[in-house]
Amino acid sequence: MLYSLRRDAATSLEDALERLGYGDLSLQLEDPPEDVDAAVASAVAFQIDGDPTENAEEITKEIDDAGELVDTVEAQGPYVNFLPSQRYHQETLEAAVEDSYPLLPERDEEILLEHTSANPTGPLHVGRARNPIIGDSLARVLRQAGYTVEVEYYVNDVGRQVATITWALENLDEGSLPDVEREKPDHDVVRYYRRANEILEGEHGEEEKERAEDEIDRLLQGLEDGEKAAHEAVTDAVERCLDGQLKSLERLNASYDSFVRESEFVLDGSVDDVADRLEEDPRCYDEGDALALDLSDEGIDKELVFRRADGTSLYTTRDIAYHLDKFERCDRAVNVLGEDHKLQARQLDAALDAVGEERSPETIFYSYVNLPDGKMSTREGTVVDIDDLLDEAVERARREIEERSGDRDRDVDAPEETAAAVGVGAVRFDVVARQPEKPITFRWEEALDFDGQHAPYVQYVHARTAGILENSDVEPEFDAARLTSAEERMLLEKIARLSYEVDEAAEELAPHRIASYSRELAEAFNEFYRERRVVDSEVEAERLALVEASKNSIASALDLLGVEAPESM
Repeated sequence: MLYSLRRDAATSLEDALERLGYGDLSLQLEDPPEDVDAAVASAVAFQIDGDPTENAEEITKEIDDAGELVDTVEAQGPYVNFLPSQRYHQETLEAAVEDSYPLLPERDEEILLEHTSANPTGPLHVGRARNPIIGDSLARVLRQAGYTVEVEYYVNDVGRQVATITWALENLDEGSLPDVEREKPDHDVVRYYRRANEILEGEHGEEEKERAEDEIDRLLQGLEDGEKAAHEAVTDAVERCLDGQLKSLERLNASYDSFVRESEFVLDGSVDDVADRLEEDPRCYDEGDALALDLSDEGIDKELVFRRADGTSLYTTRDIAYHLDKFERCDRAVNVLGEDHKLQARQLDAALDAVGEERSPETIFYSYVNLPDGKMSTREGTVVDIDDLLDEAVERARREIEERSGDRDRDVDAPEETAAAVGVGAVRFDVVARQPEKPITFRWEEALDFDGQHAPYVQYVHARTAGILENSDVEPEFDAARLTSAEERMLLEKIARLSYEVDEAAEELAPHRIASYSRELAEAFNEFYRERRVVDSEVEAERLALVEASKNSIASALDLLGVEAPESM
């Protein structure tokens, strides 16, 4: 509802400014101070010469109709305040229980969102867990905001890494490898990859190293030349690892609409076309073993190498071809990348410009997730897999739920689905709640805190609302006029805010806003529940309607973050 009210307020304010001769001013809408009973305020009076207080009064008098969701428009000092009407609260109460809440208007804009796109070399690790979590949450927010969104996974099936894995799977003896750490294909494949790298580093002798290098080089050349046998062998190896990775991503509650393979752009000639066009650029020069583009005039101090002397392409060349294809299929392209890809992203933008593409992808960069020393063991001593993290999250959630149940004199075994919802939800929420470029150190005691500012706290409030509704035989009555206390009005205002937060999160590509909002909503509900009896009160039916609206709004906010909302905990 706040989205609609702000839209109406903006329209009426623009019209008033136009009539007063101030149509060239930049419109400013903001949240009013906490002690002001308004839904939205404007400080546009500061942009006009003279006394801001007098300017605000002049603007207010010129606004004759701000829509049915606004009761009155008042000047308070230099601010123009829009106070919500009874209809605003009534429509909020009624709309918040709909499955589609918060419903925003459809937008005529198609977004292609690429995220995760992990190398198929083994299990996904915790450090890059932010990529699928941010990407999936952003996709949910953008769709809720009315955009058409295609979520794409770019499968890296060309290049030395996948050629190395393919060679290893075809040439190494299973009996010579360590036991598989987990019965998943990505955990199986990584054993071959690690042993192959040992061979390539010379740990098994120079003769073995040279043989492997020659055979991998031939496989790479075969991929570039479009040899059917080479592509079939690589596809089998990549699909084997990708299958295991996708099982982990499914556990993480991340999903994808389409998978685009890097090899497509090699096979259809797009990569060669890109390289030929870059070769015509006056900044192109021959390094001897490769062709490169000098990008120093763009402020980029590292050249872009785009074609080797043997004619094979590099990842960035293939990425350029992929993005040219993207822009034929969408209005906007959005990428989620680790902070170590910033240089690559700048080179990509410069190269796209060099081949005549005026658009560039919008990129969200994220810092990696770290684990404090000693909190989790790792079999290799270097990385922690997402599978291990999720296993421990679910087990810790189970123990926490059972302990809390014991505190209430109940001997309860936490159901598997509840433990999974809380454990996985804790991981997703804790990761997405931070601004992407801020580093994260994941701590269990924070992520699984039922009383703090994390997912279990919000989930527990949702379960509380479900319990209240279950324990009453009274049918909810949606009459906002009878919800007059400060706590009831504050909760209604917070529920109404969800549509605005979704719009802002979509505009800023910032799903962490929804995490902050969900905590505020849970706090507002707890404040209401502490101060106002629901069951057996004189306005039980109306307060039950408010509880139901709160329940659905919390569930909607959590769903935007890919976090489940349990009915009981």
